[in-house]
Amino acid sequence: MQRQRLESLDVLRGFDLFCLVGLEAVMHALDGAVDAPWFDRVMWCFTHVDWEGFSSWDLVMPLFMFMSGVTIPFALARYKREGNKGVAYRRIIKRVLLLWILGMMCQGNLLGLNPERIYLYSNTLQSIAVGYLIASLLYLNCSMRVQIGVAVGLLLAFWGCMEWIQVGEFGGGNYTPTGNLAEWVDRTVLGRFRDGAIVADGQVVFASWYHYTWVLSSLTFAVTTMTGMFAGHILRDAESTPLRKCCVLAIIGAVLVAGGWLWGLQMPVIKKLWTSSMVLVSSGYCFLLMALFYWLIDCKGWNKHTRWLKVYGTNSIAAYMLATCVNFSSVSNSLLYGLKAYTGDFYPTLIAIANAVIIYQILRVMYRQQVFLKV
Repeated sequence: MQRQRLESLDVLRGFDLFCLVGLEAVMHALDGAVDAPWFDRVMWCFTHVDWEGFSSWDLVMPLFMFMSGVTIPFALARYKREGNKGVAYRRIIKRVLLLWILGMMCQGNLLGLNPERIYLYSNTLQSIAVGYLIASLLYLNCSMRVQIGVAVGLLLAFWGCMEWIQVGEFGGGNYTPTGNLAEWVDRTVLGRFRDGAIVADGQVVFASWYHYTWVLSSLTFAVTTMTGMFAGHILRDAESTPLRKCCVLAIIGAVLVAGGWLWGLQMPVIKKLWTSSMVLVSSGYCFLLMALFYWLIDCKGWNKHTRWLKVYGTNSIAAYMLATCVNFSSVSNSLLYGLKAYTGDFYPTLIAIANAVIIYQILRVMYRQQVFLKV
């Protein structure tokens, strides 16, 4: 009987969340203290590209979404097999609603208690909610062939909309930050509820610095989650050997990466738009990472020193919420302010490390007490 929980998935998710909630703040604080050309090159790995292109840091969000898809065949297979879909639907709806509300909290909108700053759709957790909703419903009601067909169709639909639909100065193959169709859709549908938008003199004013898109990009959010679901199908196949699973995951990953960059010659790889080419590139890298971690952790048993990553991975939502919603700097500053005179420009780095340690210790206590935030 194949295990229903993959250690490699917990470890990989933990690695992703460690980068997101611990390493990012430390590295960017360190960037402010280290004035050296070689460190600027290192920081490329920890910085999102401005528009076109893809850095290693641009993989953090797609990997989070991808892994939410990997869990679908493991979590919902029983409902599909037994035909008890009503329970599954309630579970899916509950998860989607909770993720949506938590996403609004992470943006500081609900906790800010300011109605003028409520934004409806602007967070990673909400993109996961949309992707999970579509992917899980397809898993419960459609064959694998149909699921793949829908994924391809969604990528082509997004590409077709971006290429051929034009509204005024927006669209028609325009992939600039202020002229693409997805930008127009977000402005039109979300209006004043778009992140960064304010109302001034009765007019909605959109932030000039904000170019992430969400509404039309939901088509491709779904595909990112579905690629994770396809990886879950492969990993759950009891008739396939571990070596074969690793090879299949790696081959699919390589093909997707190559196909995505090739498509990128026509449709740019842009994370902020979540273009179809970006989905292929990022999902390909996710497949490759999943193959690597599955081989090392579940097949070779190299998990002796991975418990600290499981602390993050088994409580990924809690880790994300703690890092996003709670400002631990006040605690860190209260304890360490005496070191400021001795650390100089490196004091913000010290505070960032202290914040990361506090979050980890909270998660560690939750892990030891078997307390997991599940939605």
